[in-house]
Amino acid sequence: MAYAEIPRDVLKIKRRVVAGLTKRQLVCILIAAAIGLPLFFLLRKPLGSSTAAYVMVFAMIPAMLFAFYEHNGLPLERYLRDMLRVMFFRPKQRPYRTENYYEKLNTQIKYEEEVRKIVSDANKRKKQKARGFKKPRGAGRSGQNRAQRDQGRRSAGGSSR
Repeated sequence: MAYAEIPRDVLKIKRRVVAGLTKRQLVCILIAAAIGLPLFFLLRKPLGSSTAAYVMVFAMIPAMLFAFYEHNGLPLERYLRDMLRVMFFRPKQRPYRTENYYEKLNTQIKYEEEVRKIVSDANKRKKQKARGFKKPRGAGRSGQNRAQRDQGRRSAGGSSR
């Protein structure tokens, strides 16, 4: 009976184009060959075959890494881009600020109590005014009564009424 392995994650399925290679891998291998083979044939006579082969391999490694290396499902260029952003272009410390909703509620409650107090004081004044309540004479003038005011006028040389 035929057996086919089915991956658990459908997103990991990649379409193969030629010889079990994806289109991306095939393009990167062609780029690596375009760099490495001419380099090998140019350096074979001056440096020798083994040294030219080492140079060719080291020249092809970056293209091969871009073809086959993936980190957490990201291709190499995206991984390198993210690493460069984190290391050089983003701030090292990110401030974490929260909004304290309980503090906002407490200030709102405080303001509401203050408004209630002002409204209740205004209602008390209206009731007192409606009953005919009058302020005592001299009240509201920094705590001085009439006799103290008159004495102050006489000592300052002012005329009394």
